[in-house]
Amino acid sequence: MRIDARGFTFDVRAGGPEEAPPVLLLHGFPQHGGEFDDLTPALHAAGLRTYAPDQRGYSPGARPETVEAYRLAELVADVVALLGALGVEAAHLVGHDWGAVVAWAVAAAHPGRIRTLTAVSVPHPAAMAYALAHDTQQKVRSSYMVLFRQPGKAEKVLLGLRAAALRRMLAGVGDEDRVAAYAEPMRAPGALTGALNWYRAMSRGDLAAVGPVTVPTTFVWSDRDIAIGRTAAEACAQHVSGDYRFVELPGVTHWIPDEAPAALAEAIVARVRGVA
Repeated sequence: MRIDARGFTFDVRAGGPEEAPPVLLLHGFPQHGGEFDDLTPALHAAGLRTYAPDQRGYSPGARPETVEAYRLAELVADVVALLGALGVEAAHLVGHDWGAVVAWAVAAAHPGRIRTLTAVSVPHPAAMAYALAHDTQQKVRSSYMVLFRQPGKAEKVLLGLRAAALRRMLAGVGDEDRVAAYAEPMRAPGALTGALNWYRAMSRGDLAAVGPVTVPTTFVWSDRDIAIGRTAAEACAQHVSGDYRFVELPGVTHWIPDEAPAALAEAIVARVRGVA
């Protein structure tokens, strides 16, 4: 389905019982709402309605050209507007990778619109800031962002030789078909630039402005995540004042929705049922 919000058109995957409690699923880089396809059947079976939008820069109808259009406040406003366009007063929110960053910010700024939060892979921005300041390994893990923030060069590196570097980055998601399902859309004109603009618009000030989260929250992290280390993961608890659960998935990489959909669905349902 397509949803109009804030002057843009977003592609949204919807499923599950129409009158059931809604769950909004926010994808990460460089994926799209389809990254949740393997776990949504379990959510539907649990009596939940799901919406998985292709976010700003990923939906062709929501791809502004300026970097400033991808600041965190704009991404947060998109989520709130999508909820309004869907007629949803309050939703259970799930976010993976960059989607988790947006989810943390939405939950902090608009707690009345969010019933529960399940953040996947990426912890609260303040926890990331702490790790970057105190953990040398986290600095190394995050060094890829230097390339991603370079206009033109990042696109050339990632898309060269039929997106060979992008495909290597996505190797953990599964077989060649699954890799292609994410890599091929990024080869469309302007698509990768829109996705990378999330990194280019990122500022320490915007991330530091994300306050503590008061809604019931679960943070799901995997110990083989190449991008997020244990220091950041364990610092997350300090920035949630609501009921908090930390779920660690051993032997799983950064691509949790693809690699461990059943375990993630279980964590989401447990969180939802904890307040339902």
